[in-house]
Amino acid sequence: MAGFRTSDRSPAAEGHRAGPLIVTEDVDLLDDLLRLCAAAGAEPEVHHSVPEGRGGWESAPLVLVGDDAAVRCRSATRRRGVLLVGRDQDDPDVWRRAVEIGADCVLRLPDAESWLVDRIADVAEGVGRPALTVGVIGGRGGAGASTLACALAVTAARQGLRTMLVDGDPLGGGLDVLLGGERAEGRRWPDFAASKGRVAGGALEESLPRLHDLRLLSWDRGDSVLVPPTAMRSVLAAARRRGGVVVVDLPRRIDEAVAEALAQLDVGLLVVPGELRAVAAAGRVASLMSMVLPDLRAVVRGPYATGLDDRWVADALRLPLVGELPVEPGLLADQDTGSPPGASARSPLARFCAAFWERALAGAGDGSVAA
Repeated sequence: MAGFRTSDRSPAAEGHRAGPLIVTEDVDLLDDLLRLCAAAGAEPEVHHSVPEGRGGWESAPLVLVGDDAAVRCRSATRRRGVLLVGRDQDDPDVWRRAVEIGADCVLRLPDAESWLVDRIADVAEGVGRPALTVGVIGGRGGAGASTLACALAVTAARQGLRTMLVDGDPLGGGLDVLLGGERAEGRRWPDFAASKGRVAGGALEESLPRLHDLRLLSWDRGDSVLVPPTAMRSVLAAARRRGGVVVVDLPRRIDEAVAEALAQLDVGLLVVPGELRAVAAAGRVASLMSMVLPDLRAVVRGPYATGLDDRWVADALRLPLVGELPVEPGLLADQDTGSPPGASARSPLARFCAAFWERALAGAGDGSVAA
């Protein structure tokens, strides 16, 4: 099948990372920079001039030089990641000082605060390349989209990939139930409803329930069924920054929050039973989703109505065919015992998911992913 484009999926570096180096004697500027570092979750190292000895200036992931310290930094080793920071908007000599210390850019506070917080947060998190993000949508009710989403996530985690499963359907009953973890400790969607701006990827990951070696963002049993679009945007962006794979189970409608989720997908999988009414319903869903999601593909599930097969269904929907979702006897019985979809590596569903990931992740090193 034709490939889809995605960013390289290498995960962020693990463990503690050094914070930025701040060089300034300006007390007020230092207060501002410390405040911004705290907002970004970073612990900086502070000096009045270039640190003595080897390593401090050269090894810091980011160097923030105050206007007042530029002269004292002229003899420092030239390197990338040096930012000249100040407050005077009308200083005509600022660019000369930036050139003298080899700064990447000049920042003026408070105008550049939001941008600088994001840059510092990238350093604090050790951001690598975004996760391969796959959305799963049912062509009609009961198509099996949630089952496939769980199986994809369980299979990816079993293969050693950093995996996050996101329940984007508040009326779906909760993916934590499918994974047998409705009582697991951790945060749920209502805890993130007020999220705006940047959410720290590491903090998000650590706050979620860990089930079957993956992280799950699901719903609680409360009455809240709304995800503000700002929260969906912030949370999914944080999940993607952690690398690996993200699987999102989505409803068959489009509201502002769902549109935000679709915009962050690398590919969408539309699960369609092999029935004429299901194909008709899936056609409407595909039409809606394709307005936001450029790469939507069909996963077809039997048994089939007379004269239908997986290729006929995909052609009728004018979608590329990922494959036929296999029938798995005993799936409901397994779920009753707390065993999630895809738990057995030898099951037909797990083998389907493993084959999908093998194709999807092929060629990830050059940014081209085949599925």
